[in-house]
Amino acid sequence: MTERTDTDVVTGSPGLTGAEVAERVARGEVNDVPVRSSRSTREIVRANVFTRFNAIIGVLFLVILVVGPIQDGLFGFVIVANTAIGIVQELRAKRTLDSLAVIGEAKPTVRREGEAAEISTSEIVLGDLIELGPGDKVVVDGEIVEADGLEIDESLLTGEADPVLKRPGDPAMSGSFVVAGGGAFTATKVGREAYAAQLAEEASRFTLVNSELRNGISQILKYVTWMMVPTAVGLIISQFTVESHDAREAVRRTVGGIVPMVPEGLVLLTSVAFAIGVIRLGRKQCLVQELPAIEGLARVDVVCLDKTGTLTEGGMDVADLRMLDGADPQYVARALTALGGSDPRPNASLQAIIDAYPPSAAGGDAGSDGWRCTEALPFSSARKYSGAAFNEPDGTSSTWLLGAPDVLLPTGHASLAEIDQLNDEGLRVLLLARTEAPLGDARAAAAVSPYALVVLEQRLRPDAGDTLRYFAEQEVHAKVISGDNAVSVGAVAGKLGLPGAQAPVDARHLPADRDEMAGVLEAGAVFGRVTPQQKRDMVGALQSRGHNVAMTGDGVNDVLALKDADIGVSMGSGSEATRAVAQIVLLDNSFATLPSVVAEGRRVIGNITRVATLFLTKTVYSVLLAVLVVCWQVPYPFLPRHLTLLSTLTIGVPAFFLALAPNKERARPHFVRRVMRYATPAGLICGTAAMLSYLLARHHYTGSGSLDAETSAATLTLFLTELWVLAIVARPYTWWRIALVLAMGLGFLIVLVTPWLQSFFALKLSGMEGPWTAVVIAVVGAVLLEFVWAWVRRRDTD
Repeated sequence: MTERTDTDVVTGSPGLTGAEVAERVARGEVNDVPVRSSRSTREIVRANVFTRFNAIIGVLFLVILVVGPIQDGLFGFVIVANTAIGIVQELRAKRTLDSLAVIGEAKPTVRREGEAAEISTSEIVLGDLIELGPGDKVVVDGEIVEADGLEIDESLLTGEADPVLKRPGDPAMSGSFVVAGGGAFTATKVGREAYAAQLAEEASRFTLVNSELRNGISQILKYVTWMMVPTAVGLIISQFTVESHDAREAVRRTVGGIVPMVPEGLVLLTSVAFAIGVIRLGRKQCLVQELPAIEGLARVDVVCLDKTGTLTEGGMDVADLRMLDGADPQYVARALTALGGSDPRPNASLQAIIDAYPPSAAGGDAGSDGWRCTEALPFSSARKYSGAAFNEPDGTSSTWLLGAPDVLLPTGHASLAEIDQLNDEGLRVLLLARTEAPLGDARAAAAVSPYALVVLEQRLRPDAGDTLRYFAEQEVHAKVISGDNAVSVGAVAGKLGLPGAQAPVDARHLPADRDEMAGVLEAGAVFGRVTPQQKRDMVGALQSRGHNVAMTGDGVNDVLALKDADIGVSMGSGSEATRAVAQIVLLDNSFATLPSVVAEGRRVIGNITRVATLFLTKTVYSVLLAVLVVCWQVPYPFLPRHLTLLSTLTIGVPAFFLALAPNKERARPHFVRRVMRYATPAGLICGTAAMLSYLLARHHYTGSGSLDAETSAATLTLFLTELWVLAIVARPYTWWRIALVLAMGLGFLIVLVTPWLQSFFALKLSGMEGPWTAVVIAVVGAVLLEFVWAWVRRRDTD
């Protein structure tokens, strides 16, 4: 609330001149902080090339290049290809994010030479006069020079939830945002000196942190490294002891034992899956400001929706004006016109009134017919009404309030029954009333004289119903949370088919205790008269019950809840403050995009779980084989080329397709436990089967060339058991998944029957007994794999 006096409002300041702006630009006093939505190209290349496992593989590749032959170094070329794919996909994601970030960038209004215009934040110079209105973010540090009921929320900086009333001379902190009123401030710090520089970078950084998926993979890689070091040392000693007569052969078989321990493609495919998710969502005008948000939204089981701007479109229309207590319609129309002219930055409700009762209807502008505004009180979601004081043409003074009827009228008032009926129809009702108390008095709303009911209707988003049905099918509970009347909100939600909409809850009667509140929230679906602080409390209460909560919204009253929710989703047309704190911004304002984000997250999580099982099965059997070789003191069964072939056919190529395939399976927690629960026994079975086949072949084959025959038999067993793991992981089957498994089997068969490929990969099955023994062992292994899979599935569903 602000009186319109020279002490609070400094009007007429023209701002900087063109010459002054040019002078500051020349001095470098520009807000030149780059908009960063992603890592730089250099960071992407470095992150993909200079990894721990690339270093291990690179050294082993150089060793093979020295001892030869080149086909034993194929794994090195695979790593190069994998790294290149990762870089290309992340660069594509970077371009998508950067282009979308420019679309979603805040455009502050700056006054120069007496004219206001929207400019990019990077064009602001020191000393610029920046105008502020409800929802605007303070983009640089400055000093308030104009204030008209200006209330600024600094909670993102100080943690203090209550808005701060600002007056000329007060500081404006970048990163805060306006919740009520208007004004202007002069920029005193720009560029990297302003706190906004750090805030913007943190808000839009391409980050891979706080992700269960990536944290789980990092944990797995740490365990793998611990296992690799002692196993590799033992393998090196063993092979140089066994193959003391042929150092080159010892080196090749040692490298063959170490290389498959490295799950090199797991990190790559995770990055690629995320990057492609960003690109796919970018095509749907969905800006992912933090990469884990794709994964996070897929884990959500409760989504809190703000009705206005989410279920309904921003525009509203005046459907009816109902007089109370014999009020004069023409007088009421003039009062509404004057109220519309009293607020330079009207909200959606007041804008609908301005459209219905424009200044021309009263004979010109708001003051031309003699109504002069002396004091204004901007709308606040906390108090649920706005107001203004006027000097009328006859010289009398009047104070008017416009707001929620159930807040302004006493309990039991005769008009409340009519209002409830209108709310039941999904209409929004505002009360126009006069008060005798001063506008700034806390008693202003206590005793009012009602004059009229302004009936507004909101336009429903055409896609909102389908989206709510999608969430219901996916067992995601939708909670509609609004500051409007609970019955009115329930009526809107009911039109969209939301279960539970017929029993709306008035948030003013919610219990203060968090646990009790959580119980009410879990039982209900629609909540009205919710204050901004209550939205935040409701998110916290749901989280205290173990729920993963997403919050959508577009207004400044949603910021606190968006900030505290597991995932914050903002509309592109929402306030700058909501866009700054949200992890996901729907640039086209389409609520229907959310199912795409959920589906993309489930695709990433579900598919990476499948792919990780393949990679870690290989790691487990590689470690087991190395240990068994050391114990038996025999040559390692495989050369690098054999395991490169097997990895390509049973892991590399299938994993790429599986990682990018559609997957609607609901995301579940405990990624590491679920992956290792099957990968560990599967790896042990595959490794034991291969070693058994190898040892039996050593007893069967003798003479020159026997080692190649023994290796071929072991390779056949290992391929068949790995192929069965792939067949299990690829379930549930679709035509292309079946074709993928069969194609991999056909690829191996082609190698076995093509002479030059036999020679290239040193694979040749000798006789009948050895190969068929290998097949029988593989069949037994497949049966055991099925038993283990059934046991794991049963454990997961318990």
